[in-house]
Amino acid sequence: MSARSILRVATYNVHGCVGGDGRHDPDRVASVIGELDVDVAALQEFTYPLDVELETRTPVVLTSLDGYQCALGPTRRTARHCFGNVLLTRHPIRHVHRLDLSIEQREPRGALAATIDLGDLEVHVLAAHLGLRVSERRFQVQQLLNYLDEVKDTPLVVLGDFNDWLPCRSVVHVLDKRLGRPPRPASFPVSRPLLRLDRIWVSPLPALRRIARHTSARARIASDHLPIVAEIDLDVLRAARSQGVSAQPVLA
Repeated sequence: MSARSILRVATYNVHGCVGGDGRHDPDRVASVIGELDVDVAALQEFTYPLDVELETRTPVVLTSLDGYQCALGPTRRTARHCFGNVLLTRHPIRHVHRLDLSIEQREPRGALAATIDLGDLEVHVLAAHLGLRVSERRFQVQQLLNYLDEVKDTPLVVLGDFNDWLPCRSVVHVLDKRLGRPPRPASFPVSRPLLRLDRIWVSPLPALRRIARHTSARARIASDHLPIVAEIDLDVLRAARSQGVSAQPVLA
């Protein structure tokens, strides 16, 4: 399989670019993303200046990543900064859609959807950061499912920090029913990863070739989460599209 037939994607909660040593260091986070060598990266808890235009496509703060376009999905604003989701991609972004997943009296949450143009193939990417309470996540997952209904016959990548760590009270298992159940490496906390908060789904599921956490020395200090990286077989996505196969598998 040629390198050009693989799409590499990652999800990474960057914790406001504040590392385990307490330092705010966006350049260090950018270095970790450079190590990942991915085509698409979904970032959560990303902070950038308030005066940045919402529809900018130039990477903000992480300026060394000049080979990427970006899409911004702010969920919270202060007097000086925006905070929320960001998508970085080496491929052109054709459409961006922002989903408000907020619940009254809880921390604002959101998801960022983008159509990525690979030349002969479009892929929908949905990046999310869900809430800390089960009741929040139940509402938020339903909003994600509603969006997926709109793009169900298109290759999909769903990824982000889903804050789903209670096996007996999991909410995101409904995404497994819709998209298939991929492996889920533990990513939090970096000192001793035990919780599988950061997830990646690919649809159709057979396109997923590999998924793993990234554990470099920089990644173990740059944030409180480790990045999760997946490799996707684009030939499988192309074949599914050409055969008119729905991107939603049925689990046995």
